[in-house]
Amino acid sequence: MARIGGQVALSGLRWRLRLGASLQPERTLTRACELFCTPLPQSRRRAAAADMSDAARETMRIAGLKIATYRWGDPKSEPYVLLSHGWSSYAAIFKPWVPRLREAGYAVVAFDHPAHGLSEGRRTNLPGFVETLQVVAEWHGTPSALIGHSLGGAASAVAMAQGLPVPLAILVSPSADLAAATRRFTNLMRLPDGFGERMIEAFVDGPVPIHELQAHRIAPRIDADGLILHDLEDREIPCEEGERYARHWLRSRMVRTSGLGHTRIMADERVIAAGLAFLAGMRPGESLAAPLKSVE
Repeated sequence: MARIGGQVALSGLRWRLRLGASLQPERTLTRACELFCTPLPQSRRRAAAADMSDAARETMRIAGLKIATYRWGDPKSEPYVLLSHGWSSYAAIFKPWVPRLREAGYAVVAFDHPAHGLSEGRRTNLPGFVETLQVVAEWHGTPSALIGHSLGGAASAVAMAQGLPVPLAILVSPSADLAAATRRFTNLMRLPDGFGERMIEAFVDGPVPIHELQAHRIAPRIDADGLILHDLEDREIPCEEGERYARHWLRSRMVRTSGLGHTRIMADERVIAAGLAFLAGMRPGESLAAPLKSVE
């Protein structure tokens, strides 16, 4: 029933936007841009239901918002890994990684991005993700490694390109192109041809031009060793976007998976093992478990 209700709501939203695009194009453009920057509400519900009782929980204030943080171990006395979740997600998506990282000797720090999980805010975007990640990293000290999923992977890449001094980074299913994401959004909403280009123009005119955040522009500036993990059947962010990081990030390697999609990849034991092996100094092609596919 919940799925049927969601389909009805989406159909209604599509109808209103298509009608508005014809009758009130400028107002509808503003509304579409707002929706694009508004996470799905299940992030809140799932974060509230997640068991984070084993973490030390704190609140930071960043850009006027209360940001929920979660800590395992002591990042002041242990090397630590900083985790950055994706769009319409929340910090607990990394729970399968935490015990393995702790066993490997790392403290772990995670947080809910603005407008996600238990953090404040109604809307956010990639620059908001980047700012939050940078402040959390500054507060806890330089991370030994960074792991980002989806838009959190893109934020990790931008933060490193802007000078965040992290020696190792793992990007899982990273988004590479907000212009492409905007076109996927307008296709989902079945908006008229050309509406996506108008949205892109609106974002280009914003404080951080959208094209400056594309992977092929930022990846060459990253001074870290990287591992990119992406599933060939990812329906939310095409594997080509992970491949774009691999092509333009000189010190990165890529591992493709199959059959895991965009979210289940985060809990797959083979993927976690590949990530831990990378942090331990192995590189794809040396000793990673099949059926992961390594691409230089």
